[in-house]
Amino acid sequence: MAAMIPGPIAYFNGGYVPIEDAKISIMTHAFNYGTGLFEGIRGYYNAEEDNVLVFKLPEHVDRMMRNCRILCMDIPEDQAAIEEICLEVIRRSGFREGVYIRPIIYKSEHSLGPTVKGVESRLCCYIIKLGDYCDIESGLDVAVSSWRRLSDNAIPSRVKSTGSYINSSLAASEAKQAGFHEAVFLREDGTVAEGSAMNLFLVQNNKVITSPPNADILVGITRNTIMQLAREALGLEVIERNIGRSELYVSDELFFCGTGAQVAPVRSVDRRVINGGTPGPITKQLQSVYFDVVQGKNPNYRHWCRAVY
Repeated sequence: MAAMIPGPIAYFNGGYVPIEDAKISIMTHAFNYGTGLFEGIRGYYNAEEDNVLVFKLPEHVDRMMRNCRILCMDIPEDQAAIEEICLEVIRRSGFREGVYIRPIIYKSEHSLGPTVKGVESRLCCYIIKLGDYCDIESGLDVAVSSWRRLSDNAIPSRVKSTGSYINSSLAASEAKQAGFHEAVFLREDGTVAEGSAMNLFLVQNNKVITSPPNADILVGITRNTIMQLAREALGLEVIERNIGRSELYVSDELFFCGTGAQVAPVRSVDRRVINGGTPGPITKQLQSVYFDVVQGKNPNYRHWCRAVY
């Protein structure tokens, strides 16, 4: 993974400040209880236009604002203001390359007590330079995790909450310590949820299959994009249904997707080789279409990209 160099300017406490001044107290509620939620948003550099194109910015911010209801969060900034803050942080930092934008809404009070109702919330935002988050060329070796995906009635996976990512961290760390690149989560009922921090797709008989929104997954922006592109650009049938663990072993192709992962092929699961250990043809087609879209090169989907400069 490329070095993560932060932008010099962040949004914090209602204004733009040097990144070194964007600090919270150790007494902050979110630091003590994990009571924050965030988004991960990509900006891709288009060299021909000499511009950074932010992908599906309104969709990301809309999801974050909706999830505020779950954590009982109220902030003065509305959706339009947050979108502009994400763009302005890039402008003030002067980046003209691939970036990752991280807006966070967090419980900012210096108070004790594991509650979300009636606790003050604030917005902050920073950016980093970011290239490929994982190997998107040769494929990933993954393992089914011994850790189970959090249930929607415990800590909802549809909310990108800061505290819930200990679940992802445990699964990803277990996989890497065992010599794998990434993990696959099962739900408590044994069906497949997703990767540690990305959605999972499999291909069977030229059909693209993924777990449904009620399968304890993050309903990913990239996931929705891949489903739409598979149908519209490639003419493929897309199915949302429960997936059994052993289906992973017998599928024609597997791939992860997400803002960080982008479209990342899987070449083996639990040391069972998929598609001869190479990225499958449909995965590669989707990957090609996806990168054209996010880089603003496909006029049919150009409206998904917001120019920074």
